[in-house]
Amino acid sequence: MKVKIKGEVKEYPVGTTYEEIAEDYKDQYDGTIAVACVNGKIRELFKKLSKDCDLEFFTTKNDIGNKTYMRTAIMMFMKSVKDVTGDKLAFTLEYTIGAGYYLRPKNGVQVEPATIKKIKQRMQDLVAEDIRVFKRSYPISEAIELFKRQGMDDKVKLFKYRRSSSVNVYEMDGYYDYYYGYMFPSTKEIKYFDLIPYDRGAMLILPSKKTPTVVDPLDDRPNLFRALEDANDWGNKLGIETVGDLNDHICNGKISDMILVQEAEQERRIGEIAKEIAARGGVKFVMIAGPSSSGKTTFSHRLSIQLATQGLIPHPIGLDDYFKNREDTPKDEDGNYNFECLEAIDVEQFNKDMTKLLAGERVELPSFNFKTGKREYKGNFKKLGPDDVLVIEGIHGLNDKMSYSLPSESKYKIYISALTCINVDDHNRIPTTDGRLLRRMVRDARTRGTSAKGTIAMWPSVRRGEEENIFPFQEGADAIFNSVLIYELAVLKQYAEPLLFGIEPGEPEYYEAKRLLKFLDYFIGVSSENLPNNSICREFVGGSCFNV
Repeated sequence: MKVKIKGEVKEYPVGTTYEEIAEDYKDQYDGTIAVACVNGKIRELFKKLSKDCDLEFFTTKNDIGNKTYMRTAIMMFMKSVKDVTGDKLAFTLEYTIGAGYYLRPKNGVQVEPATIKKIKQRMQDLVAEDIRVFKRSYPISEAIELFKRQGMDDKVKLFKYRRSSSVNVYEMDGYYDYYYGYMFPSTKEIKYFDLIPYDRGAMLILPSKKTPTVVDPLDDRPNLFRALEDANDWGNKLGIETVGDLNDHICNGKISDMILVQEAEQERRIGEIAKEIAARGGVKFVMIAGPSSSGKTTFSHRLSIQLATQGLIPHPIGLDDYFKNREDTPKDEDGNYNFECLEAIDVEQFNKDMTKLLAGERVELPSFNFKTGKREYKGNFKKLGPDDVLVIEGIHGLNDKMSYSLPSESKYKIYISALTCINVDDHNRIPTTDGRLLRRMVRDARTRGTSAKGTIAMWPSVRRGEEENIFPFQEGADAIFNSVLIYELAVLKQYAEPLLFGIEPGEPEYYEAKRLLKFLDYFIGVSSENLPNNSICREFVGGSCFNV
């Protein structure tokens, strides 16, 4: 067969694996080759050549390759747990803290550090032994029986709602598991990792795609971890830990009550934050920050209402109104305006205005005209009385450089994010970024006319801005609010799928669109008609009572 790669055509026998072809080209790629792209379709390296094709490879320095490395490392961990402990111990993959993946022991047991050390050593042995990874398609009924025998009830429940007649199962030296996504053909390449005791379980630390051969020490974020644990505990109370559990609730007619309970829980938490602000005394500036599509706008409105019930008089302000005029905005390395850096904000003017307000002076606040790219003054005067509080929302709200002139006791900082609280199953987590990307895709299509293709294309830039300007400051917040709704992906599904189907094969965003479509296929859809009109989900699907 003729194979065109890197501009040249070579011939390989039918049945040659892409792994064998990759061996000929590995020195021409930066990073370890993880998967092949055959005529525009992703293929795992153990797949075999069957026809003439255009071929390229993705490495661990690419997002697809990095995720492939992560999944294979997780399967190695689960296999090692089985080898070391037999059936005495089982783990659930929960969430990420920096570059670490937290693995929680099931049934609430405390895992001893010595056991973690043995599991790590077994993982290292698997790398040295070069264990092959095999994939086989099973009929759904056979896959369900296979996982019943292994005690993986989460997968049994997940496959109950699968529309296709078969499912792909991976096998590693007699250990069977299911993963949504691609895998390496063997364990020998998964040699960069660390495994350390963390809380009750373990933290598997993996390299980033920027430095795929470097395992940095864990950047611990205890406040974020506690917020994630609270979200997880809430899901457990509702009896919804996985997508299969959520689908059960939907099919059993319990979704309406569950929506009301979840919304009430969020309102309770918002009320607690408002009560704490009022009790502290002297707070004049409530600073709210969070990554894209975390629901900051709806949250700030709902918090303002709760502050009013505490006898305070809230005044919402957006930091975006302090943008510098367009011609004064810094540009990034590509020559585009960088609206996400701190230098895009007139920090000096903001501090002058806030200092005057704190001193009891009357100040005219600006508004930014995004059409003209100019800051304008339209008679929006403010003067703070004893009970007045400014509710300030913007991505730099937690950065003390943004409010350098304000006394710390006058500020209350809130970090808000959509911290996913359910998994696909015990070994397949739902990344927080996926939920936010779907939120933004649906909202931008509705309010800004932006296609799914456009949203996916700009997402890496958005993520870089978050890594630089938001995440480093989240641990300094006085409160962390989780805006995720346990049911929301089932609602977003109806809005997101038509947008994603509009991305054509051959477009750079197609791979991500296909991945998200496969992900959404796990969910049974839920109508938005029963959502309260003040729900954070309304900020994205429409119908909110707030101006969002």
